[in-house]
Amino acid sequence: MMLLKKVDRLIGHWLACIWPMPRQFKRHSSLVTRLLVIRPGGIGDAVFLIPVLTQLRNTYPTAHIDVLAEKRNCEAFALCSAVDKVLCYDRPQELWKVLRSRYDVVIDSEQWYRLSAILARMVRSHISIGYGTNERKRMFTHPVTYNPDAYEQVTFFDLLRPLELAPPSERKHCFLSVPVAAQIRAAEMLRSLAGRPFIALFHGASVPEKSWGVNKFTDLSLRLQDAGHEVVFVGGKEDVSAAAVITSETSAINLTGKTTLLETAGILNRCCLLISGDSGVLHIGVGLGKKTVSIFGPSNTNKWAPRGDGHIVINHHLSCSPCSHFGIMPPCPIGVQCIRDITVDEVFTAAKKLLNAKQDMEGHDAF
Repeated sequence: MMLLKKVDRLIGHWLACIWPMPRQFKRHSSLVTRLLVIRPGGIGDAVFLIPVLTQLRNTYPTAHIDVLAEKRNCEAFALCSAVDKVLCYDRPQELWKVLRSRYDVVIDSEQWYRLSAILARMVRSHISIGYGTNERKRMFTHPVTYNPDAYEQVTFFDLLRPLELAPPSERKHCFLSVPVAAQIRAAEMLRSLAGRPFIALFHGASVPEKSWGVNKFTDLSLRLQDAGHEVVFVGGKEDVSAAAVITSETSAINLTGKTTLLETAGILNRCCLLISGDSGVLHIGVGLGKKTVSIFGPSNTNKWAPRGDGHIVINHHLSCSPCSHFGIMPPCPIGVQCIRDITVDEVFTAAKKLLNAKQDMEGHDAF
């Protein structure tokens, strides 16, 4: 992904400026039978896009909907029943298949980088939609204004305006579905709990600046277990070494690096609470309707943090934050104080509040 960003900076501007603009066609919604939605980037963006894919499916129930993603986020779309096929642009054979196909509508959901817009222009289609944030706007028949400060789920729905589709009147709290095979595998991995409720913890981060730290997750796990709660750690292979350190000092169940993304979703689907930093795992938990405590530092809470009841976002709102903008983060002169100063007590208290609210509804206390 970093290589693609560098290529985009070097030649993306030049290509977008010289590539011929598309011809304009009048749209006929009754003729929309094939749609392509382009989504590069991480898992969080993919999850946020799923309600839009569901809206397209509800509007065009018989249409064929393809998603062109990349290898690192493609599995997330298996949590969406609205998609017919997922292809990856970093698999040349699959990219070539898309370029040989014809679609009625192409929607590029990338926010800033130009290469995906050029790709959308190369696909044969009468209607092409995407954010007109820079030279990208030349590549679309229908460029859309992008709001960098709005909740990302809301901005994704703006891509449907050229199709005269309004966002749903109410935002669904549970919009992901876990495949049956992943549910069965998750149940097998959690068999030692014998059905007891548990709290899921995700300690990983896409960049070091978003990491709360091994020591704090260790202390939090111990406090939760002392309060009588089962704790399960989840994460990918890149999170294994840190999880080994944490769980060596606790009796938490460590499933880090042992699950696919879908199996991780299956585990989250069974938890009573998820505690995580700003991550794709957090957004999967939200999409499954789980209660969450999220730890935010350099990220923009207006754009990425969970909303609504059942979610507590911990952010100290320093004057210099947010400083992260779509994967680009400047060096921090104060040692990422925004996340470093968040205490274990703050996170533990937030978890206690959410769990007690749930237990109060059931007639007894959790702590």
